[in-house]
Amino acid sequence: MFTWEKLGQIYDPGRQARHPQLKQFGQSPSALVLEDRIRVYFCARPEPDANGQYVSHATYLELDRDDPKTIININQGGPILDLGGYGAFDEFGTYPISVAQHAEEVWAYYAGITRCESVPFNAAIGLAISRDGGLSFTRAGAGPVLCYDPDEPFLLGSPRIKRFDGRWCLWYVAGRRWLAGDSRPEPVYKIRMASSDDGVNWKKRGRDLLADVLGPNECQACADVTFRSGRYHMFYSYREALNYKSGEGGYRIGYAYSDDMLTWIRRDDLAGLQRSSEGWDSEMVNYPNLFTVGDDIYLLYQGNGMGRTGFGLARLADTGDWGF
Repeated sequence: MFTWEKLGQIYDPGRQARHPQLKQFGQSPSALVLEDRIRVYFCARPEPDANGQYVSHATYLELDRDDPKTIININQGGPILDLGGYGAFDEFGTYPISVAQHAEEVWAYYAGITRCESVPFNAAIGLAISRDGGLSFTRAGAGPVLCYDPDEPFLLGSPRIKRFDGRWCLWYVAGRRWLAGDSRPEPVYKIRMASSDDGVNWKKRGRDLLADVLGPNECQACADVTFRSGRYHMFYSYREALNYKSGEGGYRIGYAYSDDMLTWIRRDDLAGLQRSSEGWDSEMVNYPNLFTVGDDIYLLYQGNGMGRTGFGLARLADTGDWGF
């Protein structure tokens, strides 16, 4: 089992939010390790509108590279990527977000949110590029780079981007169906993968990567993959499709490994990061993001209420044998 030392809650939107458009939530943290700091991109929201509807924006904070549990800067300048215009795929939100350094640029993949009539929302995956060191972003185009199709007819979201051997790899979720919930329809989505030579034109692999453990309506999200000891290792989130907003069916973190990135052996019992007995992450631990500083391996993750309580940090205390 992986053994994680929890370093505590890093960002609490109730105490640390700095801009009215970024007032609530701290969701989908994604680390970019720089020479002198760690920049963590995440998503936040203003207060809901008169109809109780939210939008979501991307922003960032920065951590001390020598002491990653310490914040040295929180962006006070508002969202780093504007929402799309009327009718655009990202008119109502940019969430979640995942970033990667690409030569002198920073590329951000994000789920663009649009609202629907019969179900609450739809999503497709967009690309935005920063040419000022990751402080602001501009869309690569008005439309998404990865969208639903006959095989993936519903929402696409929860992107996590990585490069292995010069090739772009994108893990994302594809909606499989919608269920009638108590107050609104809820989606069922599974983790899938696409690859690309240029980061813009993608080849979907066309298969769900993980077997279900909670039944066919299990929701899986936010697959973060690393390569160590000759194997690929995936940390991800999973939950019940319904009754998930409290501890009973809420998100938890799972683990799987693979030799080829397509066939995965699921071993959630090895993941190691559990919910706390009380506090900000007592109901949910979810949306993991791995990063390395020197010899230390860290994991960012969001907490209760799908990140309503912000996000925290853990350090891998015992790596064990990644190759088993």
